[in-house]
Amino acid sequence: MVEYRIDRRSGIATYLQIVQQTKQALRLGLLQPGDRLPTAKEVVAATAINPNTVLKAYRELDREGLVEPRPGLGTFVRRSLARPGAAADSPLRAELADWTDRARAAGLDREDVTALVASVLEERFGETATLSESGREEDGENG
Repeated sequence: MVEYRIDRRSGIATYLQIVQQTKQALRLGLLQPGDRLPTAKEVVAATAINPNTVLKAYRELDREGLVEPRPGLGTFVRRSLARPGAAADSPLRAELADWTDRARAAGLDREDVTALVASVLEERFGETATLSESGREEDGENG
């Protein structure tokens, strides 16, 4: 089961953090079709956020076709976003972990690494890269 971590200083709306973390778990294969997401009550107990924020995130995931609510049972994963190269145990992830270790050994901190990765993503994918640490999404709701 996914455990949400809320960064109140990120500038990213709380419900979007839940959406992003759920999508990340789907991409890494940590959540599979049929898995149940934590209930709003469980998320509130773990993160001390408003239950309506959790429900808003789950509605967004439902709207995107990723999860489905089952009355009286919970919210369940409808489809995966996992690709073989992005799995939590993939060789690419191991290479990235090694690279990150080298970056830290070279004296780079988290923000340096985030900026470096964002710039390479932007260069290689031709889009404005957004990472949870560096991207800011304005929504008006933070909790």
